Amino acid sequence: MNSPLRKISIILFVGFLGMQSFGKPGPPHNKMVTTKKGGWHSLFDGKSLSGWHAFNKKGAIKSWTVIDGTLACLGASADTKDDIVTDKEYANFELSWSWKIDKGSNSGVLYHVVEGQKYQTTYETGPEYQLIDDNGYPEKLEYWQKTGADYAMHLTNEQKKVNPVGEWNTSKIIFNRGHVEHWLNGKKILEFEAWSDDWNKKKAAGKWKDYPAYGLAKTGHIVLQDHGDKVYFKEIKIRALGD
Repeated sequence: MNSPLRKISIILFVGFLGMQSFGKPGPPHNKMVTTKKGGWHSLFDGKSLSGWHAFNKKGAIKSWTVIDGTLACLGASADTKDDIVTDKEYANFELSWSWKIDKGSNSGVLYHVVEGQKYQTTYETGPEYQLIDDNGYPEKLEYWQKTGADYAMHLTNEQKKVNPVGEWNTSKIIFNRGHVEHWLNGKKILEFEAWSDDWNKKKAAGKWKDYPAYGLAKTGHIVLQDHGDKVYFKEIKIRALGD
């Protein structure tokens, strides 16, 4: 039979362990958790267009090339205008890239783009992170057309700071089960919830009201947009996200 003193010692020891466990912080609440099989994967090898193809097309890509280790859109010097899309499709991800544009240029990065003969353009299905010369574009721009915006849907906040034309910027899109974030030069410049009531209202009231498939896909291709202007990309990488 245990003595009363031994019973008290056991109770105190168990209580001590409980306090130690209670004092340890739990895992942080973060929607953007990388999967165990995750990790960054480069989408551009710095030497070729391997892993990319023209939207809805096969064969050679005429409007994009590699210049000094950057993936460059030739713009007006190209014979054709072609958005390029990743060979692979992605669902929940963190996408990061560096970019710069020439004066007056316009481009963008789209995601969840669906290919098929029923779609003539990438923006019919894919939301776009806008890239544009905010100050030197030859036409007047609405706020929803400016750099970093979720094009024609969500505006950037006061954290936005874009470097001058000709200088490199870094951008990031995070998409995880409808939660979306846009980052620019280390700052989060907007976030929203896809498919929410607010999202549906914006879609129904704006440019996308005539594009029923816009933004509905939960998986699809990453796209670099050829808008007929010169734009340069490098350090394009992606990693899958889990819940």
